[in-house]
Amino acid sequence: MQSTAKSFSPGRAGLRLAALLLALTTVFAPPVTAQEEAPADQVVAETEGDAGPAFPAGLDDPGIDLEELELRLIPLTADELSALAKRWQEIVQEQTTEVIDATIAARSSDTGPTQEDTDSIVSLSELRGQGFNRFSAVVRNLEKKGGDEAEVAKYRAYRSAILLEEKQRADWSTLVRQTVNWARSSDGGIKVARNVGVVLLSLVALFLVARIVRGYARRALERVPDLSRLLQAFLAMVAYWITVAIGLMVVLAALGIDITPLFAVVGGASFILAFAMQDTLGNLAAGLMIMFNRPFDEGDYITAAGTAGTVKSVSIVSTTVTTPDNQVIVVPNAKVWGDVITNATASDRRRVDLVFGIDYADDPDKAIEIILEEARADGRVLDDPEPWVRVTNLGSSSVDLTARLWCNASDYWELKFALTRAVKLAFDRNGISIPYPHSVEIHKQA
Repeated sequence: MQSTAKSFSPGRAGLRLAALLLALTTVFAPPVTAQEEAPADQVVAETEGDAGPAFPAGLDDPGIDLEELELRLIPLTADELSALAKRWQEIVQEQTTEVIDATIAARSSDTGPTQEDTDSIVSLSELRGQGFNRFSAVVRNLEKKGGDEAEVAKYRAYRSAILLEEKQRADWSTLVRQTVNWARSSDGGIKVARNVGVVLLSLVALFLVARIVRGYARRALERVPDLSRLLQAFLAMVAYWITVAIGLMVVLAALGIDITPLFAVVGGASFILAFAMQDTLGNLAAGLMIMFNRPFDEGDYITAAGTAGTVKSVSIVSTTVTTPDNQVIVVPNAKVWGDVITNATASDRRRVDLVFGIDYADDPDKAIEIILEEARADGRVLDDPEPWVRVTNLGSSSVDLTARLWCNASDYWELKFALTRAVKLAFDRNGISIPYPHSVEIHKQA
């Protein structure tokens, strides 16, 4: 019997059914995750039963270079860093277990730890130290990117506890070997020495650059009109210290030192110092008021806070004054600004007031003419305003004549002293006497 084989050819209804099944499969199929799309050699998938996120492969390799690891940590998120920190904790835990096992084995020997045992312990400890360095780098990045504070504190406490316990229980020979090896290590003592050297050289360079900046700032400020020398010196000093501060932050950041905690420390210390140094802060505020309001400048002769003299310098907290007898007096700025300030050299011209007393028997007009002649004879006396002499008081022993003369501020003291002497000699030549108080005793006869 011959049988004929018939080929199956799907009709229009079969095609529609196949299309419907394909659409349903597309709609209800689970979405493809980023991990499924990513290459297997770049992502560590989540382990079964572990809800933690994945992190790029190779970052948990104990042999990875520390600088390379720190660079690869930059783009990671806080969740990825949290998973990586957990993995590195497991790695250093395994390495610590190996160190402990080697230590116990060495101590359990009847002959005690041999040199080979010590070398093995030191080698394992160095390997574990490298692991802790990478573990710490991950934890630091986790903290910077907003990781859980409790988690970060837990990781750091784990590292500190292990290192402290081992150092307390280790024998002296092992500690010496570990210290020497750390000092010779490129990630240990050599790195610290290099960083310290860079900081010291940077500080020297920073202060040199800051001095150059201060010099340029001072010369630029000298060209600004109506700017006192005190304010010029203050702004130049500000430019100096700002240059040092910015340069120091740049150097520390270049060395990989996190300067964020430094700002927190400075902020907290400033809050405490604000209460502890209220008087100093008052002097600081007064110093700024003096510099910006300019009641006097360097070289001016002032009277303030019970002190009279020439202003030598003004710092941010005090004013240094030199008296006519060459005493140097330092006055807190709060007292200077809080008192009446008399600036004798603020104006280009000053008035010299002189008082002369003559006898009641003498001619006041003649005395006035003598004073005017001596005043006009001195070239330091200005013609405008004209010299002025009047009878101003009838005292108990004398007739007082007041002379008011104008001169340049720089000639004030010399003119006052010279004219007082000249009038006295002129009075003597013309028979004008300068009286003094007389006392008369009355004796009663018994």
